[in-house]
Amino acid sequence: MNKELVFLRTFAIATSLGMVVLTSSAFKEKSNTKFTEIDVERINIVEKDGTVKMIITNVDRFPNGKDIINKRPTNEGRKKRSGMLFFNEEGIECGGFIYDGQKKENGHSAGLSLTYDQYDGDQVMQLLTQDYIKGDKRVVSSTLAFNDRPAKESQLKTFEITQELAELRKKDPQAMEKKLKEYEEQGLLGGATRIMLGKSRSQNNGLFLFDDKGKPKAMFYVDKENKAKLDFFDDNGAIIASFPENKTK
Repeated sequence: MNKELVFLRTFAIATSLGMVVLTSSAFKEKSNTKFTEIDVERINIVEKDGTVKMIITNVDRFPNGKDIINKRPTNEGRKKRSGMLFFNEEGIECGGFIYDGQKKENGHSAGLSLTYDQYDGDQVMQLLTQDYIKGDKRVVSSTLAFNDRPAKESQLKTFEITQELAELRKKDPQAMEKKLKEYEEQGLLGGATRIMLGKSRSQNNGLFLFDDKGKPKAMFYVDKENKAKLDFFDDNGAIIASFPENKTK
């Protein structure tokens, strides 16, 4: 009897201590898992409800084509690149960061783009760098551009219109052009660059201003000969005034 009582008391004490340890562990703050290094092809940053807020991906797993994210289609014609895509609280794509670079048959082609989109629309701000070989010359341009987008623009509607116009182009190109202008007049398609700061493809460094149709209106820049210029343009793109004035000898 004494041995049985000792065993039962020991068992009760051990059980009580075990419960205390388990209870303490349950309420102990959990530490984050730490990695020294991790190899991964794609990371989806999601909210608790499953909404994707950011994607970090390699080239092969970059979403396009028939990929669906947040129950919305992705851009079918978008080239696959490594980078990041951003999504707002409603799961709508709102910008991204992409880059690439590789040797070509006659040189190389490289680029970088960081964009922010108008709500449920396309990009209104873009930081862009392009580096490529054209003939025997290397062309490098880096710009920060601000764009106007249509007031009634919608990503899903743009997706539908793009498919409609693509099918119409195959059957009747003139009808496609007419339909395109109708959508532009309705404020569903269109947009234009309004301000560009940086180095243009013509290798001029400066500030470039455009009208609501994307036509140049004023430029303040330093050209390839290191001369500072200020040019103004009419609606047809012709220079109407310059400083300093071009004086012929």
